Amino acid sequence: MAAKGRIPQYFIDDLLSRVDIVDVINRRVSLKKTGKNYSACCPFHEEKTPSFSVNPDKQFYYCFGCGAAGNAVGFIMDYERQDFPSAIESLAHVAGLEVPREELSPQQQIKQERRKTIYDLMEQVSAHYQKQLRVSPQSQRAVDYLKRRGLSGRIARDFNIGFAPPGWDNLLNTFGNTDEQKQQLIDAGMLIEKEDGKLYDRFRDRIMFPIRDNRGRVIAFGGRVLGDDKPKYLNSPETDIFQKNRELYGLYHARQNNRHLEQLLIVEGYMDVVALAQHGIMTGIATLGTASNTEHLRTAFRYASELIFCFDGDAAGRKAAERALENALPVMEDGRRIRFLFLPEGDDPDSVVNRDGAAGFQKLLAKATPLERYFFESLHEQTDPDTLEGKARLSKLALPKLLMLPDGVFRQLMLDSLAERTGLSRQSVDQLLNESNAEKPITENTAPTAPQRRDATQNLKVQLPKGRRDPLLFALAMLLYNPRGVTTGTSNITHSDSSPVAALLNNTIALLRKRPESSTAMLLGHWYGQPEYEVLTEALKTIELLGNELTDEKAEAAFFDTLTHLETQQSSEILRNHVDKLRGDSEVDKPPNSNYAELSESEKQQLLTIQQLLKQKHRL
Repeated sequence: MAAKGRIPQYFIDDLLSRVDIVDVINRRVSLKKTGKNYSACCPFHEEKTPSFSVNPDKQFYYCFGCGAAGNAVGFIMDYERQDFPSAIESLAHVAGLEVPREELSPQQQIKQERRKTIYDLMEQVSAHYQKQLRVSPQSQRAVDYLKRRGLSGRIARDFNIGFAPPGWDNLLNTFGNTDEQKQQLIDAGMLIEKEDGKLYDRFRDRIMFPIRDNRGRVIAFGGRVLGDDKPKYLNSPETDIFQKNRELYGLYHARQNNRHLEQLLIVEGYMDVVALAQHGIMTGIATLGTASNTEHLRTAFRYASELIFCFDGDAAGRKAAERALENALPVMEDGRRIRFLFLPEGDDPDSVVNRDGAAGFQKLLAKATPLERYFFESLHEQTDPDTLEGKARLSKLALPKLLMLPDGVFRQLMLDSLAERTGLSRQSVDQLLNESNAEKPITENTAPTAPQRRDATQNLKVQLPKGRRDPLLFALAMLLYNPRGVTTGTSNITHSDSSPVAALLNNTIALLRKRPESSTAMLLGHWYGQPEYEVLTEALKTIELLGNELTDEKAEAAFFDTLTHLETQQSSEILRNHVDKLRGDSEVDKPPNSNYAELSESEKQQLLTIQQLLKQKHRL
């Protein structure tokens, strides 16, 4: 029986300080010393050239190919497919330590039990729906529908497909016997509460597709209507355990079928995923009622180096492809590949694979258009590349999009292709690119201003690596590299950005003030399994890109420099807004207009003061 109780954070920190990540990984993957780090071919995806790097000083690993990253605990979890407590037990056994357990606070117990109960409940609900597909008197329509779509009983079982019978209270009567159970069903998104307090089932008369997370737990459902109700497909609402912008239907099944995925097919719906699997194509994944976003693609690229989008060939499919292209550009790092497959109008993957079989569908996949070709073909439709005006417009449309690409060989080749298509020299393209880049609020190689608190180390500067333009993420990376540096001075993120990166920066600073001894590996362990962990692993890439250039001293300097830069930028924005309100225009050095005469004497004095302050900020 597994030990009960929470593993104390102090023990996890102590364990991570005792184990050496190089030893942990080298027992499972042969590592080779390369400079100050170790490298190997990544154990999480197929590759011929090593892109997997282990940093012995900071005790983390990172793969440039698939984005896998973490500390020793995370590696054990991903490599040996263990849960967090089991991975801790494995490392503790090697270190000769016994894992202690501590009592949870009443609030922690309630939160932990609540989430566990919801996971358990969703498994029970899934089993209930599967049973209803077999025994419900109304299920024959659902069975007939699945048969018409070409699905076998085996594939329905493998994907745990079920049936929600007609009626407003079937699930409520089965699982909602107490007020506590009813609240759990509401929290799980399975019941809807009306304004008058009455409850009813969210899913009625629908074929049910359980949605699983990367650990295989049921976190939500998708329901396909059998009658004329709208919408045709209905998903669970977002809950504590389900965020639709992060999950991909079918990804768990694809990973279970093949540990070393080379390719994933992004299709539109559940039936497409299941129909492809029915014909042996176990690589289909689908977004959940929303267009594929950058986070979806980052998740998919963790498990495969190639993604193929499958779209209908109609206008709606083309529009969806344009959105997919926009979201794909920021994740197109070297070694990754994206292609676009447009099916004949009126077809979808489900209909094609049922009509033409796996072989016919694979022939279409082989003809899918590479991202680079689709990128320029889509722009050619908006221009006439045979005219000078058309070529000028092509460069104007292309350059802002190419700025979204991470720095690397692929980006350079795309710029070469733009030069060839427009007849411009590569030098001219680079100049135009730099001009476009200069218009951004934060440019690619912006050197942070030196903080006044470091007079003795003014020369310690670390620039943002090419292709990494988010200064907040850069500050997080520097903090992650040298966590103890934050305790050497005051630091607060007052930037107005409400992004997850800004929130995580503040939370990390607060944590380090409570636990100033925390290391990089400890911070990764603190947020493992939470959304913040994905942000931290993205920051790890910035660290790896800087390579041997980075030291603790430089990281500390760059962290405070970046905070100063952000504060200056925000102050300038605030001052500009004040000027706009008082003058009616946004140009500081423009002579006073007719609005100036209407200002009171105190307002005129305030305007002059603000102008002087803003000019001082410009000189920082």
